[in-house]
Amino acid sequence: MAFKVPRGTQDILPDQTPKWQKIESVLRELARVYRYKEIRTPIFEHTELFHRSVGDTTDIVQKEMYTFEDRGGRSLTLRPEGTASTVRAYVEHKMYGAPEQPVKLSYMGPMFRYERQQAGRYRQFVQFGVEAIGSADPAIDAEIISFAMDIYQTLGLKDLKLVINSLGDKETRDAHRTALINHFKPSIHEFCDDCKNRLEKNPLRILDCKVDREHPLMKTAPKLTDYLTPPSKEYFDQVKKYLDVLGIEYEVDPNLVRGLDYYNHTAFEIMSTAEGFGAITTLCGGGRYNGLVEEIGGPNVPGVGFALSIERLLLALEAEGVELEVEDGLDVYVVALGDEAKLKAVELISSFRLKGISADMDYMMRKMKAQMKSADRLQAKFVVIIGETELEEGAVVVRHMESGNQEKVQINEIVNYLKEHLR
Repeated sequence: MAFKVPRGTQDILPDQTPKWQKIESVLRELARVYRYKEIRTPIFEHTELFHRSVGDTTDIVQKEMYTFEDRGGRSLTLRPEGTASTVRAYVEHKMYGAPEQPVKLSYMGPMFRYERQQAGRYRQFVQFGVEAIGSADPAIDAEIISFAMDIYQTLGLKDLKLVINSLGDKETRDAHRTALINHFKPSIHEFCDDCKNRLEKNPLRILDCKVDREHPLMKTAPKLTDYLTPPSKEYFDQVKKYLDVLGIEYEVDPNLVRGLDYYNHTAFEIMSTAEGFGAITTLCGGGRYNGLVEEIGGPNVPGVGFALSIERLLLALEAEGVELEVEDGLDVYVVALGDEAKLKAVELISSFRLKGISADMDYMMRKMKAQMKSADRLQAKFVVIIGETELEEGAVVVRHMESGNQEKVQINEIVNYLKEHLR
């Protein structure tokens, strides 16, 4: 039997991992600059956590979660997103009592959703996200959006569109909910079964339906922004003012609702406008989730954050033809000619590595010509050649691969020589 990678997953091979490492290093550096400290949570959580946070009526909970029962009869779920786990940890470890508020957290790791595989979308995918918990200041909403935009621009993307909306407060949502029910109810029989079930439970989710997105009633549905209370409108206006100050362009889309129930007030998505990117253009999404901490068992503490898929980010880079600058070359390749020379080569390579010089050699017992070809393929900056003559002289031949020049260097000086020239 020939085994293959499970459907919806992928192997990231050695020729691809340098790009991943480059992106990960940029994400970690920006998190450091913005002062969002890393948190690491378990890959699986109690299922009820996601039911209470993400929402029973969402596609994630209804259709996409990988849920299993452990030997103790407990229902566990592979995390489908990172906010719920982060907030659970925030509550469990009483981080709301920390002297420095808000608590700014970042995370990066695999998430799991059972959904149809598409370009840049997998059942196991890597998500980077940040959460700022403890502040109701609209300025931090703008900071979160700025952070997200900064990621894509730092990596060289230009074809971007930021879309924002306000989901308002509870009073706003209640009034809008009644209007949506009245709008859809007379024709709900024309909609899919999911929408029928959502009409009374959570009609806002109808606007997020992928099946009935082209139904005429979708275009004429009551806009949430028309029901914003004065405080909600003022909050949204403040967020927009901060974005203006930051010079961040945006579009207001009254139909943007996001796919998770915990959002309120600010919601946003960053999309790729690159030609050929695909039908699903969203790269990143986030917003404010006041009330989520309390729902999970903590105090009434506000929060805001975003998350992005690294797979989608890589797809956007490819669509725009952006080549990441990755350092994957080899510092030195040692060519050994003869058994005694090979002993010395093993010793030299060890001394190089101890000084932080990346080094490799031939382990296939090939001739010198084949070893030189191998050094070339590995993009070695230098080749160190050692044979019987060199052993007798206590020296090695060093070839600069870029220029083709070569010279003899005493063995006891080779480490310093390489460090100086590599600098």
